[in-house]
Amino acid sequence: MTNTRKMAYIAILSAISFLLLFFNFPILPAASFLKIDFSVIPILLALLLFDLKSAYVVLLLRTLLKFILNFEGVNTWVGMPMNVLALGLFVTVFALVWKNHQTLKTYVSAAVIATIALTLAMLVLNLFFAIPLYIKFAGWPPEALTMTSYIVPAVIPFNLLQGAILSLVFYPAYLGTQNVLLKYQN
Repeated sequence: MTNTRKMAYIAILSAISFLLLFFNFPILPAASFLKIDFSVIPILLALLLFDLKSAYVVLLLRTLLKFILNFEGVNTWVGMPMNVLALGLFVTVFALVWKNHQTLKTYVSAAVIATIALTLAMLVLNLFFAIPLYIKFAGWPPEALTMTSYIVPAVIPFNLLQGAILSLVFYPAYLGTQNVLLKYQN
């Protein structure tokens, strides 16, 4: 595959990933501000079509488009860096565990490990990045963002569900595009 064609696919996957950011919805009624989207699907497809570096490029271009075309103030400044790190970790696990040995068993292993990694990353990022920023710049009361009032009832279950849902959605997408992926892989 030529570099021009590869760059075109990466651009297309980035644009699709950006558009998928708009189709988001809450999965926990108690934390309706935490929303899932399926923008990681094109990123995982880039991993399968090309490599981990290309998947990261799609993730970063999607994020850049978000900052340029759909900036939402403090939520974007705080949420998107966390999203990039956590999804980057999620994709990295799939690259290390599943990409070179694509069986259902390794997929399930990758999904479980990636979900745990995503959840732990968001736990740490919320504790040391988001919560202090939201308290300082958005004026949220500190008592509303404690382990018992926010992390345990909202962040942990949301990210466990998000990882599971993204994994469950990606596998049929992968199966449905497997012939196309085989045709265009390096």
